[in-house]
Amino acid sequence: MITKKELKEINSLRNKKGRKALQAFVVEGKKSIQEFLAAGFHLKGLYTTEEPSINGSILVGENEMQRMSFLKNASPYLGVFALPREIPLPKQGWILVLDQVADPGNLGTILRICDWFGIKHVVSSTTTVDCFNPKVVQASMGSLSRTHCHYLNLEHFLAENNRPIYGTYLEGESIYTIDFPKDAILIMGSEANGISENISRLVQHKITLPKKNLTGGPESLNVAIATALVLGEISR
Repeated sequence: MITKKELKEINSLRNKKGRKALQAFVVEGKKSIQEFLAAGFHLKGLYTTEEPSINGSILVGENEMQRMSFLKNASPYLGVFALPREIPLPKQGWILVLDQVADPGNLGTILRICDWFGIKHVVSSTTTVDCFNPKVVQASMGSLSRTHCHYLNLEHFLAENNRPIYGTYLEGESIYTIDFPKDAILIMGSEANGISENISRLVQHKITLPKKNLTGGPESLNVAIATALVLGEISR
């Protein structure tokens, strides 16, 4: 059984302000919950409408689950986890930087892509959507549990960085002709405007995904799709 206080607190985790106040976030779906548990996240509460198969589960009714769920059709499992502690950025390897990426679905998909290609750290502008937004968590399909998100002042971060800085644009050097280094930064811009002007000033290498259809077609690619193509080429 869930109390009114617990239900109110869970519902407050829909918003960034509530997540910050309670230092917690929601994960829905048994598989995703198991992935966060395996990654060492601290579980604060676990609710299910099924015969509990995870230790510590609290059995609730379907109506109660729907009231606490952030999904249109509630999953049988909902977990409340503590927000993780920040960890230092590594001095080696690739780091993905996101400049004002606003769509939760895009960010969640990008985290899955990073997980696939072994990118462990994502640095985002403070105007990028919160990675613990329920829609981001859902879209990441558990990959958020293995990918560390950092929200920083990008100008300061990039100015103090000693890695080569690559930025994606509609015009630039083709990703298929570049010999990418082992340690560098890749910047992906917002869905609407690309990389902002103040960040562009710090980009050392402008790169592009060459368009083959020169007689028409889309003006640009979805930021998550573009991220997958560029990281795929970098990993090759």
